[in-house]
Amino acid sequence: MPRKYTIRSKEEKLSVVKRNLSGESACSLARELGCDDRQIRDWVKLYQSEGEAGLEPKKKPGNPLSRYERRKELTYEEQLQYQIELLKRELVKKEAEVLRLKKRNERKGGDAQKR
Repeated sequence: MPRKYTIRSKEEKLSVVKRNLSGESACSLARELGCDDRQIRDWVKLYQSEGEAGLEPKKKPGNPLSRYERRKELTYEEQLQYQIELLKRELVKKEAEVLRLKKRNERKGGDAQKR
């Protein structure tokens, strides 16, 4: 049975790790949380190698627009955020095009108006 993806806070992970290090088994903690015991062992390894910083939730890459595109109705603020994200994406494309044109111009030997 597939489980729902759950993002756990750093504090929650830290308390589970400390309970595990104090003697509670990963299996019993996993049953309590509704996750796999391998996950808890991974948290313990991260804690031992990187400290508390290793338990910080990581930002996942993805499409920032998808959160707005899947919904039928957006609040006014969400509509504005969606427009901002669209404009950011367009700006990145334009900056990349400008950079590409500058490199092309340099390869051709300088200013395009010298012809």
